[in-house]
Amino acid sequence: MKYSLPKGTFDILPNEPKAQDIWKESHLWHYLESVMRELAHNYGYQEIRTPIFEKTELFIRGVGETSDIVSKEMYTFLDKGERSMALRPEGTASIMRAFSQNGLQQLGSHHKFFYIGPFFRYDRPQAGRFRQFHQFGIEAIGNGEPEQDFEAIELLYELYRRLELKNLSVLVNTLGDNTCREKYQEALLHFLKPHFNVLSPESQARFTKNPLRILDSKDEKERALLEKAPSILDFLNDKSQKHFNTLCELLKSQSIPFKVSPHLVRGLDYYNHTVFEITSDVLGAQNTIGAGGRYDGLLPTLGGPDLPCIGFSTGIERILQTMEGQKISFPAKPGPLISLIPLSPDAKKRAQTLLYELRHSKISTVLINAKKIQKALQQAEQTNTSYAIIIGEDELKTNKGQVKTMKTRETQELPLDSLVEFFRKKNGL
Repeated sequence: MKYSLPKGTFDILPNEPKAQDIWKESHLWHYLESVMRELAHNYGYQEIRTPIFEKTELFIRGVGETSDIVSKEMYTFLDKGERSMALRPEGTASIMRAFSQNGLQQLGSHHKFFYIGPFFRYDRPQAGRFRQFHQFGIEAIGNGEPEQDFEAIELLYELYRRLELKNLSVLVNTLGDNTCREKYQEALLHFLKPHFNVLSPESQARFTKNPLRILDSKDEKERALLEKAPSILDFLNDKSQKHFNTLCELLKSQSIPFKVSPHLVRGLDYYNHTVFEITSDVLGAQNTIGAGGRYDGLLPTLGGPDLPCIGFSTGIERILQTMEGQKISFPAKPGPLISLIPLSPDAKKRAQTLLYELRHSKISTVLINAKKIQKALQQAEQTNTSYAIIIGEDELKTNKGQVKTMKTRETQELPLDSLVEFFRKKNGL
């Protein structure tokens, strides 16, 4: 019996045989994650890792019962103790739980975390959307100033700049504080009420539960209607307006091209004040590659201290697909530094000893068994090796190996006993 992948998942392979799925090769994921880790370090963020599953009520409370994630998309199950658990659909709720449960607020007033890992949503698979997907994200806790909002947006934009992504749109908006939102929600309901019967069933359900989510509608008729809806920007109090104005001035000062999008609300219930997203021209309907916002007030609802927070997440699959779609050059697949090619049984014994010595000196080395030297060299070339060391009977007699530089095809003879030290120096060890 043959087994196949669950729908909405994929394998990440050392070599991807399908030309259109090169982004699934593991060395590209290593590259992207290394860029993300270096960037996070540059900005003073430390890694945090949380469990892949949590108690279901954490996400109901943290993400919001009316959100699509909780109402439609969560993978939940009962464990053997009949407790409801959920595979994590997003990162923020788990990190807020970890921050509160471990008393991290005792270690200082400002905290900056990043995470990389898999997440799960039962969703209709399509371009850029999977049921198991991977994200890089940051969470900054304790700083409520607009400068922190700017840092989050600028950090995300800098990630894409380092990866050479093009044709990006940076959209920003503010939801104000609770007072602003209540006044705006009242005005929005007043505007939508005469049109209730023409709203989609989904928007009709949101009308009473969370009307701001109607602004997220992808229905073309509703989007045309919403163009005439009141703007949250007309309901901001002085404090919220000042916060948003300062953020926009900071973005302008660093020449980050952005557009104020008054109907941008994001899909999670916990957002307030600043929300933002960055979109690509490659992924069609699922064109958002990174997004986030401020969620002051979330921590106390999860039993933590009342501290301001902001964060974002960006999909690793979506970044790689965007890079592939924009024909951005991926780094070459790394290969072993050395391929050892023995040409006789005795040479193989000597090569085996040399193999261990090189590896124990932290020099990446593989052993190639082949009857013909040309076939062995071809195999070494396929693995992107840098040097081939050929050892035959003549080399054993002279105690010298032939060291071939694969890129130039130049060959030099070096004493077998000095090869480890030679490559240690060449490798900077």
